[in-house]
Amino acid sequence: MGVARFFASAAGRWLRVLAGAVLIIGALAGWPLWLGIIGVLFVVVGGANICLLAPLFGGPIRGRRL
Repeated sequence: MGVARFFASAAGRWLRVLAGAVLIIGALAGWPLWLGIIGVLFVVVGGANICLLAPLFGGPIRGRRL
C-alpha cells in the first residue's frame, strides 16, 4: 500500500504527469503510438488525482481518500 500512497501524494501525481508528458513527446518523436496513449492515461489520472493501483491493494481509487 506504500506505493499507492506515494502515487496518491502530490509528488506522485507530478511524477505521473511528468512521465506521461515524456511518453507523449516520445510518441510524437517516433516512439510507438501506444506509448503516447499510455502517456495520455498517465496525465489524465495524475491530473484527476486517481490512483489506479490502490484498488489492487484494497484501497480507494480516489487519491484524497487514500
